[in-house]
Amino acid sequence: MTTIRLKNIISLIIVTFSLIGCNSPVFISGKLEGTDKMDIRLYLIEPENLRDIGASYFGKVIDSAIVDSYGSFEFRNLPKAKDSVLLEVAVQQPARAPNYLITDNPIRSNYMPIIWQSGESIRITAKLDAFRKSFSIEQPSEINKALLDLRDISQNAYKSYLAGKYWQLEEGSQLLEKEHSILQYQTKLMNFADSTQYLIPAMVALRWVSPGNYYERVPEFLVGQCTKWKKKQAGHPWVKQLCKESDPADLPVLVGDIFPDLKLPMLTKDTLQLKDLLGNKLTIIDLWASWCAPCRSENREVLVPLWDEYHEHGLEIIAYGLESDEPAWREAAELDGANRWHQASDLQGDDALFLKSIRIQSIPANFILDDKGVVLAKNIHGRELMDFVKSFYHL
Repeated sequence: MTTIRLKNIISLIIVTFSLIGCNSPVFISGKLEGTDKMDIRLYLIEPENLRDIGASYFGKVIDSAIVDSYGSFEFRNLPKAKDSVLLEVAVQQPARAPNYLITDNPIRSNYMPIIWQSGESIRITAKLDAFRKSFSIEQPSEINKALLDLRDISQNAYKSYLAGKYWQLEEGSQLLEKEHSILQYQTKLMNFADSTQYLIPAMVALRWVSPGNYYERVPEFLVGQCTKWKKKQAGHPWVKQLCKESDPADLPVLVGDIFPDLKLPMLTKDTLQLKDLLGNKLTIIDLWASWCAPCRSENREVLVPLWDEYHEHGLEIIAYGLESDEPAWREAAELDGANRWHQASDLQGDDALFLKSIRIQSIPANFILDDKGVVLAKNIHGRELMDFVKSFYHL
């Protein structure tokens, strides 16, 4: 009898501990270093749609946690969802809004996205003064490893191309240099999105490419992401939102498209069809303005030399000016030597029908077309444009 009772007691203890283990709380917890007894609070933010990801003051705050004197914190109010959920862990100093996110500098950013699955506990460590950079997850899942890899790519690319750079934008070449550096940074993130097998990390990369949701310079990336994820997860709401935003009818003319055959009011007072002006080898559609310093530099330092060397070999340049002052436009073209090639403008400034037709809002901009009007490349400037034209003629 004693042996039987002892066995029953042991079985009861095992069952009790098993039940306790099954009902143990699941939460996100961690330790934050460097708080020094400051009033620091962490917030758990859930983006509710694609545009909320990495967007300051957007996203739903679902929990908060006070960092104790040992630097420890816990989140317990987690979403009740069957699928994986993207959450953003944000650290805030006093007087800041819970969902204030530093989005312009990944090195000093105050938040990090993570992916949480129902029933999972996540243990985090980070430093207050380098939150995203130092952010780590104990034994991360494969999908969270992908987010940490994306973080590292972003950090390294920012250091390589943007950190410590200061551009004097009143100088003509500075804006183009800045745009080129930004594009180099964005390209690293776009490559990640194109190669990853995980939808949510790809969407984070997409939003980090442009936290301001400005993709005029990289619309092909949006279209490519829509095509990729529509095949894999067409039913996901974020894929539907992405594909709605990446409708080619709402984006600038894409590489591979035929450039629209628009009517052009010329500096010579004629009105001509664009297709009748195409070169028999290559055409550069150049969007510029007399008041645009980098445009003026491009005229003198890039387009004039290209014209002189390749016009007799089938290169044409069609320039469209965002002008409202005809004398200023005419004078600038003459001073730069840009009156050698076709100059068009309807003198409506930023309200130009031409810009609306090709869905462009900012300059300098350009499109490089073949003899059929197909866009081969776009928005390449300076040495890159010269090298492109040279390589085209020396195939």
